[in-house]
Amino acid sequence: MHFLTRLTVTAALLAGNLACAAEPMLLQPAQIKALGIETAVVGEGGPGKTGTLPGRVLVPNEQMRVVAAPVGGMVEMLAVAPGSTVKRGQVVAHLASPQALELQRDALQSGSQAALLQQSLKRDEQLFAEGLIAESRLQATRATAAQAAAQSSQQRQSLALAGVAPGKLGGPLALTTPIDGVVLEQGVQLGQRVETSALIYRIAKLSPLWLEIQAPLALAAGLKEGGSIKIANSEVSGKLIAIGRAVDPASQTVLLRAAVSQGTATLYPGQVVEVEIAASPGQGQRLPASALARNAGKTLVFVQTAASDKGLSFTARPLRVISQGGDSVLVDGLQAGERVAVKGVSGLKALLTGVGSE
Repeated sequence: MHFLTRLTVTAALLAGNLACAAEPMLLQPAQIKALGIETAVVGEGGPGKTGTLPGRVLVPNEQMRVVAAPVGGMVEMLAVAPGSTVKRGQVVAHLASPQALELQRDALQSGSQAALLQQSLKRDEQLFAEGLIAESRLQATRATAAQAAAQSSQQRQSLALAGVAPGKLGGPLALTTPIDGVVLEQGVQLGQRVETSALIYRIAKLSPLWLEIQAPLALAAGLKEGGSIKIANSEVSGKLIAIGRAVDPASQTVLLRAAVSQGTATLYPGQVVEVEIAASPGQGQRLPASALARNAGKTLVFVQTAASDKGLSFTARPLRVISQGGDSVLVDGLQAGERVAVKGVSGLKALLTGVGSE
């Protein structure tokens, strides 16, 4: 018993053009039921989206800081661990450092030497004013005092860079956090000996966050900064802030960067996510992947052109696929409000190519 009646279909593909001329195919209600054909209106799902694209959560560069060992020494105390929330100026580690003691000693000695030479300079200036010493001696005293002052300033700067408090000797070196944030990484263990600049902690402010997204070149070319993005299956949304100008040779994708301010508490640096990007006006329409068919090297969709008591008429129309992600695609060649077949497409393709059931 046959459910389908043999239909004669004339289909013509125009060389060098996306247009496809095909006579409407009229399907009776029994045929529609047998093929399981279902239709949907283009654009009913809301604004077009590019589908899901892979993205990675990053911390903006200006929101990251490191707490590093300013001098060599031994880690004497660690006050926080990865995941801890810290405040600016909070002591997070102690470092026992002989080098820090040397800096304090040198600073005290150079400061004392500079003070003594300043007193000698004042005395020689008074003696020169009274005519009791030669000018050459005054110039020599001035040069020596200036050199001592410069050396003292250098030692104070070295202390400041090392985070060592001037004017006292002894005690561990306290390391503090420069920003409010969350500890992302701990680089040392208690009791470990470290060299100058060794990483102790990496700290970051986790709002806002960046998303780095890999997008096909054809899609990226139609996007603009300020466009909306959304992480799939969540309420986290943001805006595009940068569209790369270089194409990855291997994947032929362009790097997009988006800023996310709301919902960042649910994201983690380094996390891989699926991102939806709102399509620019006129960029295309979103369809289920099941609505597409391939024939003679073309991508087709079946557009419903008429409906009556006798059944439904469909016409095959070629499309350009802009992007695909998950179970949906973004296409160019349809207008919002048109109705297309989204199920039973393989049966329609069989009718188009003249293959029927015997």
